[in-house]
Amino acid sequence: MPLVRDAKTLNAKAISSMRIAMETFNSYSDDGRVTSVLLHLQHAVEMVMKAVLCQNKVKLFDKDSGRSIGFERCLGLCQANFGLTALEAGVFRVVDALRDDAQHWFVYIPEDILYMHTRALITVFDAYLTRSLDLDLNSFIPARVLPVSTMPPGDFEFLVDREFKLVGELLRPGNRRRDEARARIRTLLAMEALVTEEVAISEKDINRIERAIKTGSELSSVFPRLNTINTTVDGAGATLKVHFTKKEGAPVKFIAGDEPEGAAAVREIDLQKKFHMNASQLAQKLGLTEPKSVALRRCLGIDDDPGCMHVFKFGKVKINRFSDNALRSMKDAIKDGIDLKKVWIDFRPGARKGV
Repeated sequence: MPLVRDAKTLNAKAISSMRIAMETFNSYSDDGRVTSVLLHLQHAVEMVMKAVLCQNKVKLFDKDSGRSIGFERCLGLCQANFGLTALEAGVFRVVDALRDDAQHWFVYIPEDILYMHTRALITVFDAYLTRSLDLDLNSFIPARVLPVSTMPPGDFEFLVDREFKLVGELLRPGNRRRDEARARIRTLLAMEALVTEEVAISEKDINRIERAIKTGSELSSVFPRLNTINTTVDGAGATLKVHFTKKEGAPVKFIAGDEPEGAAAVREIDLQKKFHMNASQLAQKLGLTEPKSVALRRCLGIDDDPGCMHVFKFGKVKINRFSDNALRSMKDAIKDGIDLKKVWIDFRPGARKGV
């Protein structure tokens, strides 16, 4: 199917940004190179996702603000409805997280890690472009200009272990390289986006990890999520492809962002961003009255699922807020034909659960 006009324009913008990212990556100049590569890679990804959404007649402008939706919203829609896998979304999210730190603060990304993430993103970008829009990246960008490095990506576990040990050395008394160590910690935190939807990097996180490394904590306890990731590499040179894969790892313990005894870097970040709907907004999005929404929530166990509901405490006041996971689960139940009349009879407010 030919692209609709706006999808064609958005795809052209995506390819333009990808070209600039490739030219910059292969440039002889190091001045601003890493930041420019990340900025244009992230823009290319957002534009191609918007092209897919536009081609599928999804409204791209927020009804209230009148502005086009952002990166995270595009990612959520493409993953939920238009064939973007969780691991592919993770690759996109890592580059976005690295770009965010490079643009708004600073981050230290070794050349082989930059190359690994760049090649992984190109692999995913090309695959998603082909599946969703029936286009081929090589039709727009010759393989000879894709990023080539004299430092091809090594094993993911090796790279992470190397960076972790290097951070420890940089933090030793007398080295005076604490800023570089903290910048490398930011890169490691951003890489967790491969396996988590919530990525935001705060000074509290950096401080906690710095303290943990100084006291001799192991990699597995500080970055347990990174233990669940592996890579496979196919081809070589300009045709090299990098795929991230999941493997079994140690259980992940989530801790609060300000928990003083928490040594690990893994925590739920920006909970108000994740759990952004109150009960009334959730019911409205489902097209249900609030009491009927409560009944469906009780039926599906939404309020007992920590990924769907979180209770915010402000002094003595407690407020229940809901995530997109709750909305998605309830929408799926309605779409699958759940008997809302029976749900109301059995789980309405005031009824005994499960009767």
